[in-house]
Amino acid sequence: MSHAWRALQHRNFKLFFFGQSVSVIGTWMTRLATSWLVYRLTRSAQIVSFALGPFAGVWVERLNRRKLLVWTQAAAALQSLAMAALTLTHVITLGEIMVLAAVQGLINAFDMPGRQSFLVQMVDDRNDLSNAIAINSSMANGARLIGPAIAGLVISAFGEGWCFMIDGVSYFAVIASLLMMRIKPMDIRRNASSMFEQMREGWDYVRTFRPIRTILLLFAIISLMGYSYAVLLPVFAGHVLHGSAHTLGWLTAASGIGALVSGLSLAARRSVVGLTRMVQIASAMLGGALILFGLSHTLWRSLVLMVFVGFGLMQGASVSNTIIQSLVPEDKRARVMGYYTMAFFGAAPFGSLLAGTLAHRIGAPHTVIVTGAFCIAGSLWFTLDLPKVNAGMQPIYQEMGLLSARDMDLTSDLQEPAI
Repeated sequence: MSHAWRALQHRNFKLFFFGQSVSVIGTWMTRLATSWLVYRLTRSAQIVSFALGPFAGVWVERLNRRKLLVWTQAAAALQSLAMAALTLTHVITLGEIMVLAAVQGLINAFDMPGRQSFLVQMVDDRNDLSNAIAINSSMANGARLIGPAIAGLVISAFGEGWCFMIDGVSYFAVIASLLMMRIKPMDIRRNASSMFEQMREGWDYVRTFRPIRTILLLFAIISLMGYSYAVLLPVFAGHVLHGSAHTLGWLTAASGIGALVSGLSLAARRSVVGLTRMVQIASAMLGGALILFGLSHTLWRSLVLMVFVGFGLMQGASVSNTIIQSLVPEDKRARVMGYYTMAFFGAAPFGSLLAGTLAHRIGAPHTVIVTGAFCIAGSLWFTLDLPKVNAGMQPIYQEMGLLSARDMDLTSDLQEPAI
């Protein structure tokens, strides 16, 4: 199983891995604390985010990505420390939470495409890129498991403000790891085209290349419908399961266990070949688990279902990321990852708004059932389009030497896709 951790042999990625591990624990503490704080102030589920994916993707291609990430991490630290100061002084209001959440969304719009496209520079061997993505997902989801559990204890003992304070300080670990890296400058020619022309070029590529278009559309559906359950978790913890912040922490940690298993399973893979089937399975699993979660009124059953929800969500997101990164040319990587960012940070707020509206009308359990049904419908649509998706991917994987002679035989019949 040593191949499962092969990306950690690269010094720069190892530095990033350990620095990010500290920071992401703090990030998940803040997410849970923010969710519970908003619920405590309003007794309803609300979320605010902001996305500038395509615009940010063009900017990322024009900037030094390491310097960009240092600035985004510093800005995120200031945002969390501002949340801490306002909360600890007991002057924070819902409006201030919404403004600071919008600021965080703006930071994420630049941070996420920068982070994803920077992975290529941290991993010297392109063949280890998919493993680096999987390890990064495992790290994030290990933190997703640890962070909410710590946050539940901190909230109970000291309040939400100290979660924000810990998160703000944790960003300095990532900044230190970025500054310690020895990065080879990338040989990318400066594009004389205007920003609008580059945005249009990126859009045309995403729109016309069927594999990326289809995977991004399914990921957008999952983000719109699947991730919206998170904004309703405080309602389930408080009203459906009659619990407290501890209950919310356990539900979030259960989904983190599933997500961690997903990341480890991807790290154990030797190749990206065969991952399209996992997108199909993960979407269906997510939808089914959400429907059953909406029907559950028992804590232990809800916790088990959250494990499957976490697995399906992270498997869909990580696999989509891995496939896209393996297909996209370097000169379009940041722009395409900008659309990936938009699919998540752009669709998720609309899904949360929709979920909140539906929850007021039909209740949180029925809302989650509806969103789960849409995830299953997305999986069925993806299944129908899968042969054409694999046909578009096959020439690129052949050129990269990822398909063996046996794989070539299997993929010759597009009715039995194997890519």
